[in-house]
Amino acid sequence: MPTSLASAGLPLLDLDVLRTFVAISETGSFTSAADTVFRTPSAVSMQIKRLEEQLGVPLFRRDARSVSLTPHGGLLLGYAKRLLALNNEAVARFLVPDMHGVVRVGAPDDIGELVLPGILSHLNRTWPHLAIEVTIGDSLSLRKAVDERRLDLTLFNFINGISADPSLTVMSERLVWAGKKHGHAYLKDPLPLSVWDESCIWRKRAMAELANQGKEFRIAYFCGHHIGQYAAIRADIAVAPLARFLLQDDMVELTEQDGLPDLGTYDIGLVIREDGPPAASAVADYVRCVLGSREFDRALFAA
Repeated sequence: MPTSLASAGLPLLDLDVLRTFVAISETGSFTSAADTVFRTPSAVSMQIKRLEEQLGVPLFRRDARSVSLTPHGGLLLGYAKRLLALNNEAVARFLVPDMHGVVRVGAPDDIGELVLPGILSHLNRTWPHLAIEVTIGDSLSLRKAVDERRLDLTLFNFINGISADPSLTVMSERLVWAGKKHGHAYLKDPLPLSVWDESCIWRKRAMAELANQGKEFRIAYFCGHHIGQYAAIRADIAVAPLARFLLQDDMVELTEQDGLPDLGTYDIGLVIREDGPPAASAVADYVRCVLGSREFDRALFAA
């Protein structure tokens, strides 16, 4: 019989301490975090000291002006957010066992296709009387819809801290160049691009990096949905900047060895309307839970 985690002597993480840890990472200050979790700064410092001793690694770099995460701290942050969101979801499941009404959810085209089926399936099993109204659109429009109370919550894409509140980040992913497997579009001069409209952060990043490299390019194909991007790639008429998880079996990731600049990473955020229905908070907690891991896994979203 396999040895259980409990019998192996592994410590259990305290959710209150994890909540403090997340607050520090989001505010960049022990003092500000203390206000957030309603503790004294000395109590917060003691919590983090015990957590670092428990895990055997430093979690924060401290200097006179700022506090920042170490690599170990960055790794823990993803787990901490998932654990806190899962706790909230579990508690809500028992305290609000039979939610009704409508929750209006937004998502960009790319992550909508990937995560919504699994999320909707889970929500239907958990709260069968809760209706979900889904809107697919670009990130700027979706965030505006939340501000205008036309949506209760939405996922959105952003790059380089464009989101004013780092606590909105739920997942990071690599942005890559996608080309047809055994294709030749990437060899053409100028480089033919397949892109979204001008508001697309992937388009902006790709064109900026090409310009920085001094590489000539032209827009050869335009479509507002990633299915259309697939068509251009498969026809070998262009290459496109895509999230790594969107690559299909007949596509290949093109790199600096192929003459294309590195596109780095982008973030997926989640914003919820402050005065939204209670059910919206429960839905948001579940979304944070499944997207909270730093390591993306398609199996997380299987229905």
